[in-house]
Amino acid sequence: MYFDDPVFWRAGAISTIAVMSIVLIMLTIDSLSAISPGGSHVPPYTVINQHIDYKFDSNRGFDVPVISGAEPLIDRGKMVIQSRACIDCHTFFGNGAYYAPDLTKAWLDPDWEAWQAVTGADTREGAMVKFLMDPEQYRTWTRTMPNLGVSEEEAQALVAYLKWMSAVDTNGFPPNFNQIEQRR
Repeated sequence: MYFDDPVFWRAGAISTIAVMSIVLIMLTIDSLSAISPGGSHVPPYTVINQHIDYKFDSNRGFDVPVISGAEPLIDRGKMVIQSRACIDCHTFFGNGAYYAPDLTKAWLDPDWEAWQAVTGADTREGAMVKFLMDPEQYRTWTRTMPNLGVSEEEAQALVAYLKWMSAVDTNGFPPNFNQIEQRR
């Protein structure tokens, strides 16, 4: 009988491993194309020069980024975040600490429009840059972000990275982000 023959089982195991390896390779290639900059879920770096907003997608059942309208700033901004250990206090894409605000969609936070008046900046980017350069001057809530010695160029790069990060399709995370302004 075939079932008693070890050659039968060995051939079955080898063919199963071969088929599953091919499936795994195909899934990996498909996933990499979706999560790479310019893929279906991650916008290209040039998004920092465009308007970013969120709108409800009834087909998917949650808010998705809408880009209208790459800089090496993106890479430099990520390096600033890493060199200052921002993840020790902040959260990015659900990872990090919960001591300070989640920065996944920080660029889209409607409070930055009020901060323009506080900082005397003409734009949202300008307000964010001024805040990052001297957070102790612009205190928020009861916790104060420490002054991390961020230069103006580093702050501009960091804002570019935060803007790009807010354009990433996070499949509805954080939930109901676009409704924050509507609830006020």
